Amino acid sequence: MDRSTADDIVAEAEAELQSVDWLSAAAAIASISAVGIALGLGLPLLSVILERRGISASMIGANTAVAGVASLVAAPLVTPIAQRLGVRLSMLLAILVAGLSAIGFYLFQPFWTWFPLRLSFHFSITALFVLSEFWINAAAPPGKRGLVLGIYATVLSLGFAFGPWIFSQVGSDGFVPFGIGAGVIFASAIPLFLAWDRQPAIARDRRKGSFWRYVYIVPAATGAVLIFGAVESGGFALFPVFGERVGFTEAGAAQLLTAVGIGNVLMQIPIGLLSDHVRDRRILLSICAGVGLIGTLCLPIFASDWWLMACVLFLWGGVVAGLYTVGLAHLGSRLPASDLADANAAFIFCYSAGMLIGPQLIGTAMDLFGSDGFAWSLASFFAVYLSLVLTRLVVDRGT
Repeated sequence: MDRSTADDIVAEAEAELQSVDWLSAAAAIASISAVGIALGLGLPLLSVILERRGISASMIGANTAVAGVASLVAAPLVTPIAQRLGVRLSMLLAILVAGLSAIGFYLFQPFWTWFPLRLSFHFSITALFVLSEFWINAAAPPGKRGLVLGIYATVLSLGFAFGPWIFSQVGSDGFVPFGIGAGVIFASAIPLFLAWDRQPAIARDRRKGSFWRYVYIVPAATGAVLIFGAVESGGFALFPVFGERVGFTEAGAAQLLTAVGIGNVLMQIPIGLLSDHVRDRRILLSICAGVGLIGTLCLPIFASDWWLMACVLFLWGGVVAGLYTVGLAHLGSRLPASDLADANAAFIFCYSAGMLIGPQLIGTAMDLFGSDGFAWSLASFFAVYLSLVLTRLVVDRGT
């Protein structure tokens, strides 16, 4: 074989390694984004109905918290189930259970029945997130993983935003909102059929109990998503309270959250592209955390100017959401394909854990320190993570 032929073979192999399986990636992205629409519709819908039925806010919160518990329970179990049944069939079963659970919220009136319904619904949704992100990570080559995950984060954010808009149009009366939610969930199976032969394989030789080691084996990634889960859930839940305490109207505070969401949607593809061109994604993760830290400390300072606050939150929302996008890309780049299923499950587990601790810690800080406690508690999350990443970078450079 002459040198030119050998070079052509090497170039062809490298091109294949850097090519994206767009059909697989698009199927997984479309499927989970359809579920995102249903979630964006269902979460406010269920709360409004329970409040109309006279259920107390604390009990509504307790019922909603079952979602986090379901996610924590599901995450370690998803990969063993998918290993036995296959990724595609496991996702189809999760879609079926989630869709039927959505209809169940309409059919069953007693409040206690909504606890097992929440459990089955969010167990299935967690399975869909774990397996979809595993599929997307497996379909994306190292050099384009940030781009693909940026597209995923953008489309998913649009799905979450579209759900509340549907709710604002159809209201909470009758079967229609439940039927739309269930229909969108069932429709998320269509992309899976279009990519029927493209499902990724889960290694048969995965070690028993291997899920738990991925919680800490890539701490920059799992730490990033834990912090993002805490900031996202706690920040979004309590920002209206913070806004009213510093003088914004209810509508003004809601519009500031919209600025956060717009930044999230518009900046994930650029951040994902950037992550494909940095030497070490942990550097980009530390920048995201640093912007989050500085931005939250500036919130009390800019509270007197709505437009300045909106601009800061637009930038803050987009960059902080990069913790999820870049963290997931970093996870995929540090592990072989055979480990990605368990690793993605650990990633979602940490995100769910963050969603549970965030509102509690931020709310407690606001009770203790007033409105300033909102910014201080958020800043504390970013400071802890920034310390972790910088320490890892220094240690790795010294070895």
